[in-house]
Amino acid sequence: MKQLEECSICPHNCRVNRLDGKIGRCKATENIKIALYSIHHFEEPCISGKNGSGTVFFSNCNLQCQFCQNYEISQLGRGKEISIQELANIFLEQQKRKVQNINLVTPTSYVIQIIEALKIAKQKGLNIPIVYNTNGYETVDTIKLLNGYIDIYLPDLKYSDNNIAKEFSNINNYFEIATNAIKEMYNQVGAPIFDEQGNMKKGIIIRHLVLPNHIENTKKVLEWISSNLPKEVYVSIMAQYFPTYKAKEDPKLNRKLTKEEWQEVLDYIDELEIENGYIQELGEHEEEFVPKWEY
Repeated sequence: MKQLEECSICPHNCRVNRLDGKIGRCKATENIKIALYSIHHFEEPCISGKNGSGTVFFSNCNLQCQFCQNYEISQLGRGKEISIQELANIFLEQQKRKVQNINLVTPTSYVIQIIEALKIAKQKGLNIPIVYNTNGYETVDTIKLLNGYIDIYLPDLKYSDNNIAKEFSNINNYFEIATNAIKEMYNQVGAPIFDEQGNMKKGIIIRHLVLPNHIENTKKVLEWISSNLPKEVYVSIMAQYFPTYKAKEDPKLNRKLTKEEWQEVLDYIDELEIENGYIQELGEHEEEFVPKWEY
């Protein structure tokens, strides 16, 4: 826990003493804070599988996305503080519910505590895959700390344009930081491995949420993936955007995708010959898939 005395867990490098109650950009203290643990059936098919993914939603976030669908927990901090032992118990409880994996959602601020909880839980029989479900704004050093603890990385690659990242998420140098972290994730887990039922046991899936009015951003994200990672890497292109939180007031973000925008993205995926992964259908009721927070 000594790393929390001058916290540099994420790229903001706030250097605050979280053990002394100080908070930095993400607003996390030394205590773990979660908003929900549940069985989730709406992840990618190889993550949810037949039995669902054992999600643990952590509160607070090192980004400030205007369009965050989970803003109540990421930005407003809704949640309940728990101990490392309680987190380990949650992992074991989820496993007893026959979930496909333990899915750590927005875990960055709590990496040190999560590692300790995983150690405890593994000693008590935790043996299902661990998924690290992140916004992508990670340091390479923190990802290296997770080596051996994480089986599946599920990072976002939100932006190819740092100006857009600054405008919509109030962060600097997102693209360089996220792509370096993703390269380290791939170095750790390598080519995807699946069981006989098609559930991912090890690997990486890079997620990208397509934003309205920003199709060029998406194209450049796809270009980077296609040019810098092996074809075997899985990609998940998401059409589930809907205006929420501060995006409702931003004319650049206050609508859903059009069919024309989505088709342009689909055509570009074909052009780049990206083969592995998932493409959402353009829907009408995306709001219904936001979890109901327990705490």
